[in-house]
Amino acid sequence: MRLNPYLSFNGTCREAMDFYAKVLNAPSEGIMTYGETPMAGDMPAEMLGRVAHARIRIGDALLMASDSPASLYQTPQGVTVTLNIDEPAEADRVFASLSEGGTITMPIAETFWAHRFGTCIDRFGTPWMVNCEKPMAAAQAAE
Repeated sequence: MRLNPYLSFNGTCREAMDFYAKVLNAPSEGIMTYGETPMAGDMPAEMLGRVAHARIRIGDALLMASDSPASLYQTPQGVTVTLNIDEPAEADRVFASLSEGGTITMPIAETFWAHRFGTCIDRFGTPWMVNCEKPMAAAQAAE
């Protein structure tokens, strides 16, 4: 069993997924528009160039996404995409890229459990948590 986040966008899916693939050094596993699907004939013209499904691979996980019809799109709430990164410098780089043009909700810094931890909402509206954990024994000793 796997758990993979699926993001919804309001017309910016292709731009967001291309950005995430670049920032996360994650290969794209394809982008399909509504116009390329068997349901193209049933779709409104404004949806044909929008993304019906996209995915990038991050380690063993997939980040998947699509553009929602405008009337169905909702800003993400109550969920955050979390990246666990092994190296503090890489955590800093990824956080800086994801937060550029967005909103930093907690600046990246050292915490009692992590070498680096920060949260942001990127320019596409996706909430992110970047975490570079300390070994569990070190985190417990800091308590």
